[in-house]
Amino acid sequence: MTSLTQALSLCRSGMRLCFLAASLLLLACTAEPAPPVPYVEPREPCAAADPLRRLFFGDLHVHTGYSFDAHAFDVKHTPDDAYRFAQGTELRLPPLGPDGEGTQRIQLRRPLDFVAVTDHSEFLGEVEACTLPGSETYDSAGCRAYRQGGGPAIAKIGLTLAFGDPQRDREICREDGSVCARRAGQVWQRTQQAAERAYDRSAACRFTSFVAYEYSAAPGLSTMHRNILFRTDRVPSPISTFEQPTVEGLWRELAATCRDAGTGCDVLAIPHNPNESNGRMFRLEYPEGSTLDEQRQQAQVRAKMEPLVEIYQHKGDSECLNALAGPLGAPDEACDFEKPRRKVVDCGDSTGTGGTMRAGCMAQRDFVRYALLDGLREEARIGENPLRLGLIASTDTHNATPGAVSEDAFIGQRGADDDTAEKQLSSGGLTPGGIEFSPGGLVGIWAEENSRPSLFDAMRRREVMGTSGPRIAVRFFGGWGSGWGADTGHDAALCRDPELVRKGYAQGVPMGSVLPSAPVTERAAGPRFVVSALRDPGDGRRAGGKLQALQIVKGWLGPDGAPHYRVFDVAGDRKNGAGVDESTCEPRGEGADSLCAVWHDDSFDAQRPAFYYVRVLENPSCRWNAYTCNALPAAQRPMACGDPTVPRTIQERAWTSPIYYAPFGSS
Repeated sequence: MTSLTQALSLCRSGMRLCFLAASLLLLACTAEPAPPVPYVEPREPCAAADPLRRLFFGDLHVHTGYSFDAHAFDVKHTPDDAYRFAQGTELRLPPLGPDGEGTQRIQLRRPLDFVAVTDHSEFLGEVEACTLPGSETYDSAGCRAYRQGGGPAIAKIGLTLAFGDPQRDREICREDGSVCARRAGQVWQRTQQAAERAYDRSAACRFTSFVAYEYSAAPGLSTMHRNILFRTDRVPSPISTFEQPTVEGLWRELAATCRDAGTGCDVLAIPHNPNESNGRMFRLEYPEGSTLDEQRQQAQVRAKMEPLVEIYQHKGDSECLNALAGPLGAPDEACDFEKPRRKVVDCGDSTGTGGTMRAGCMAQRDFVRYALLDGLREEARIGENPLRLGLIASTDTHNATPGAVSEDAFIGQRGADDDTAEKQLSSGGLTPGGIEFSPGGLVGIWAEENSRPSLFDAMRRREVMGTSGPRIAVRFFGGWGSGWGADTGHDAALCRDPELVRKGYAQGVPMGSVLPSAPVTERAAGPRFVVSALRDPGDGRRAGGKLQALQIVKGWLGPDGAPHYRVFDVAGDRKNGAGVDESTCEPRGEGADSLCAVWHDDSFDAQRPAFYYVRVLENPSCRWNAYTCNALPAAQRPMACGDPTVPRTIQERAWTSPIYYAPFGSS
């Protein structure tokens, strides 16, 4: 154990021991760092490795019955079940029948390439202690209340996370917490074993599983959750908000116990649902009196630990919101996608509470586009960008059903909380939701092969994308000079070039990268970008949607430092007249199987930092509730089926990670 790790452990044990921690921290700062332990994953080389990279689809946000909320809603499936489901095995979900088994059957039409099971680190031990007959505290009043299940059981145990100094239930865990610590260790061991059983280490490389968990801090009932994802099977014990109630503490302990521990461990923390954080998720704060150097160091830590953000999942879209006072730019109608059906109260520069319950105010900092702009402003101020983020999506399923994103096969996300059409079409059960929730999205990773090291390294360099469910394939490259071709538009020669991808890597950089330095003459002319998208080919039962438009979203700082954004339509036609028959869900109108464009930023300012990301829009299609309502007899359709304020269509989409321009040379 390193000195820093020992210090953290002592401070957990009580303030009286923190004087020892101070000495250990001093030793940690003055001693030579432990030499890194080379780690080579024991496996066969992948037979299908491609140096130009392939697109793999998966889900990095999945809960099973090991999560306290899923288990209380009658989801008893394990990580093994989730990994099998991801590879095509049928699963049975609530409502439960007389035999205790689920009565709804669900199966993926297309298996996934990779999955991370991310059960809540909070309450792993409590669930085990309270549901395993014969455990030390099985018969405690707290455990008996939890076994009653449903929303009240979840609220009683989960509300402890809303307090500034959350404490474990001493009746369930005992005064010293030993029961929950020991039980959580056993659950974590099983989680790792399940990931190992699912991981294909053969040359076929059919499926990759990641060891992971969710850190679920919720101060003031604001979502500050992170999914913690490991590169290898060399992993420390999970960190929860009970041990580290602040995100800064989480980063420090992850560094001490993993990244800097010299064990071959590497880790990412992925924020999700900033749309429920009440202005907290991307708020940039530093210790009072900190110097610029100290602020730069903190920004570097954040950028390294959190290079990605989950822009979409079943609780909605976190890209942008028109209802907020914000950066200078025209309203973006595509920002109305999958948003809460309530009046928006703007937090302004302050923060609020209640986001986990879909309540309280919302702020610019709750949405990725504006957070990226804040990162540019911070870069201009201190020379480091703590919010240079790549974009992904996932489901956040609490049914152990990774990748179940088909709108026409939606049967809920949270076990008994939404296991019937009536509940799904309601305003919500445990929390406001129901009709607002969606099947969620998918992660796309451009990697050489389907293995942990290759996929993780692609995430680290941000060569990733997210979709709202469809398997849209998008390539995005940026660079300087005439090598990209002099013309623009989807008829550019580069779009027709079979060597597009090879030239993209050779002459430019892919999504997630920072544009390299360029000669002054080329930099003054501005960068060029090439983007190519292919529609989802479909799943055998239903064809993928036609593509309507390619858009490049640019964010930049003006000469006065004010943030700006603009959405550029670079291919396709937003006014193509396409639509869908809501009664049959049959699409109508024109669309594209593929779209491509070479685009030049002719308003580029070489003195100001900027970012560019791609948004691909499909033609409109039926939302899940249209399929559900259409399948019900007219007399059984609830009010939501006829409510004109409830959308019955959706415009599915994909987002790429941005390409960044950094005039100050940070990377």
